[in-house]
Amino acid sequence: MSKISQVFKNNKAFIAFVTGGDPNIETTEKLIIAMEEAGADIIEIGIPFSDPIAEGIVIQEADERALKSGTTTDKLFDMLNGLKEKVKIPLLFMTYLNPIYTYGKEKFLKNCEECGISGVIVPDMPFEERGELSDLCKNHRIDLISMITPTSNQSDERIKMIAKEADGFLYCVSSLGVTGVRNEIKTDIKNMIEQVKKVSDIPCAVGFGISTPEQAMNMSAVADGIIVGSAIVKIVGEYGGDCIEPVKKYVYEMKKAVKIL
Repeated sequence: MSKISQVFKNNKAFIAFVTGGDPNIETTEKLIIAMEEAGADIIEIGIPFSDPIAEGIVIQEADERALKSGTTTDKLFDMLNGLKEKVKIPLLFMTYLNPIYTYGKEKFLKNCEECGISGVIVPDMPFEERGELSDLCKNHRIDLISMITPTSNQSDERIKMIAKEADGFLYCVSSLGVTGVRNEIKTDIKNMIEQVKKVSDIPCAVGFGISTPEQAMNMSAVADGIIVGSAIVKIVGEYGGDCIEPVKKYVYEMKKAVKIL
């Protein structure tokens, strides 16, 4: 059982996302520590990219701030190397195929393993092209996190195919479109997860649009975990280098809502 899978063994998981290097590397390092202290079970770190096709305006702007501050993939690796003895929960990278190929697949995943990254999420990689990274991920003991979307939900066979190959947890996208805070989540998440559970016991975590404790509690009732990104990144954008305490408070409240169940 991987480090990520163990998180879901007895509890509902709260997965927090931050853009690496927003507003700078030093703040990201402090945020990771603070969010673990506040109760985050897994932390997802976005590698800033100039063309983040899955991201809404909040994370797009965070990517721009991070790139302007001089953030690079190597600087994120260096920062994480300094944290790997301090942070005990699993850390993930969210990135795209282009940065991985530009960096070099083998080099990227080798460095991920060395700095303590437990999994990677690659939103623009079709399931059919999973083989481009899956063997290398296994070689470096890294979970390649698969995603299912409301579009995938239209096909029971496709859900079955994706769920059977999934590692760590299955990222269930709650809404069509890009990331961002949503007032209402209309997708039938319960049915989506029921289809997964017919063929696999892989944990299912729901992301895209969750921002309030009420939404977190409602989604946790049907899912094994929730993922929150834009709401956290929005706080970072508002407070800049002074964001540590506001983010920590927010993560604590969201984790508390998940734990109610």
